[in-house]
Amino acid sequence: MKILTINCGSSSLKFSVFDQNKNSFVASGVVERINIGDSFINYEPLNGQKLTINRDVKNHKEAFNLVLDVLTDKDNGILTNVNEIKAVAHRVVHGGEKFVKSVVITPKVIDTFKELFSLAPLHNPPNVMGIEAAMEILPNVTHTAIMDTAWHQTMPKFSYIYALPYEWYEKYGIRRYGFHGTSFLYTAKRASVLLNKNPFETNLIIAHIGNGASINAIKNGCSYDTSMGFTPLEGLVMGTRAGDHDPAIGLFVMQKENLNPKEIDSLLNKKSGVLGITGKYVDRRDIEIAAEKGDERAKLAIEIESYRIKKYIGSYYAALGKVDAVVFTAGVGEMGPITREKALEGLENIGIIIDKEKNNISKTRNAETVISADNSPVKIFVIPTDEERVFVEDTLALIDGKYDVHTNFSYTFQSKNYKNPIREENLKKQLIKKPELEKVLAEKMIK
Repeated sequence: MKILTINCGSSSLKFSVFDQNKNSFVASGVVERINIGDSFINYEPLNGQKLTINRDVKNHKEAFNLVLDVLTDKDNGILTNVNEIKAVAHRVVHGGEKFVKSVVITPKVIDTFKELFSLAPLHNPPNVMGIEAAMEILPNVTHTAIMDTAWHQTMPKFSYIYALPYEWYEKYGIRRYGFHGTSFLYTAKRASVLLNKNPFETNLIIAHIGNGASINAIKNGCSYDTSMGFTPLEGLVMGTRAGDHDPAIGLFVMQKENLNPKEIDSLLNKKSGVLGITGKYVDRRDIEIAAEKGDERAKLAIEIESYRIKKYIGSYYAALGKVDAVVFTAGVGEMGPITREKALEGLENIGIIIDKEKNNISKTRNAETVISADNSPVKIFVIPTDEERVFVEDTLALIDGKYDVHTNFSYTFQSKNYKNPIREENLKKQLIKKPELEKVLAEKMIK
C-alpha cells in the first residue's frame, strides 16, 4: 500500500509518498507559488535525482494534478499509475474542540472544518482547498485528516482558558488550542524511548523551533500547556510572528497609523518576529552570519529569541515540578546550536546543564542526539521531528479500524527497535564526513 501525505498552505502544497511494503517514504516534494505566477515543483524520489519543474499552477487542484503527473512520470516517477495510491493523509491545522484525534474525511467533516475557518483563517482554508481538490481527483481512496490541535486536547482547563469574558469561550470558542501537535507527539514518544521510560510516566519540555515556533510542557506523557494559543501568533519569537506582546500595542498602532484589523493582523503575523527586529532577515542562518559580521540588530534578534525560549523553559519547569528532559526539534531546534546554547545557559541551578562541545557537534537531521553534560540531572535531546510518520501511521490505523487517541494507541516509533531507514543511510554518509557525531548519538542510551 502507498499513502500520499499532503500539507497545503495558501500558495504551496507539500507532499510525500510512503510505501508500506518498504516501510519507508519513497518520494517527497513541494509545489510553490500557487496562483502567484512563476510556479514550480521541487521533487525528490528516494535514491534519485532532485528535480525542479516550472509550470503555471493556478489553484490547488492543478497543483495536485502536477504532483500526480510527476509521481507517475515514466522516467522519474515512483508510481506506475495513480491507482497505487490507496489513501491520502491531509494535515489540518485547526480542529478546534470538534476533533480530538485524526479522522476519516467525510462531507460532514469538511463542513465542520469550514465552520472553523474563523479560528484559523490563514491555515484552514488552504487545508480544505487541498482536501477538496484531492478528493475530486482521487474520489475512491480513503482521505484522512490529521489535526495539529488534537495532541493538546489533554490540557487542563486552567491551561487553556484565558482571563477574558468567559462568554467569549462559550460563544466563539476563544481559548488556547496549541499547534505543532504531530511534531510534539512524535518527539515526546521518541524522548521516552531514549529515557527508557514509560511515556505516561515522563515529563518533558519540547521546543519546536522553526519559522513557526512553539514550546510544549508534557506531564505524564500528555500535553499540559503550550505557548501557541487561540492562533499560532502567541508564544515564542518566530520568523515573522511577534509571539507574546502587550495586546494593547496593536490597538495603539492601529490608531496611530490608521490601520484596519486585517492590516494589523498581517503586520503581527508576517512582518514581526526576527524579521521585524532585524528589518531584513527571517532565516536564522542569515541572522547568525550578519551577527558575526557585527550587525547589532541581528545580535539583538538572537538574544531576544533565545531569552523568550529560556523564559518558557523556566515557567514550564515550575508548572511540571519535575522534568526528565528538554527536547529541541524542527529546523532551528535541530540545526541551531547558537540558539540552543543561549536558551539554556544559566539554567544549571535547576538541573539543566548543556555540554557546549556536544551542542556544537549536534547539527544533523538524521539522528537523535544528546547534548546535556554527563552530570546534568535533566537530559537535553535534539530529536529530528517526523510529522509525516504520524500522518501515515494514523491513516493506516484508521483504515484497519485500530486507531484511537495516543493514550490508547501505540506507534511503531515508540519501540526501542524502531529504525528510519532513510535517516540511517544518510547518517552513515554524514559520519564519514563528520565522525565526531558519533560522540553525541542518543541511540547509545538505549543499547
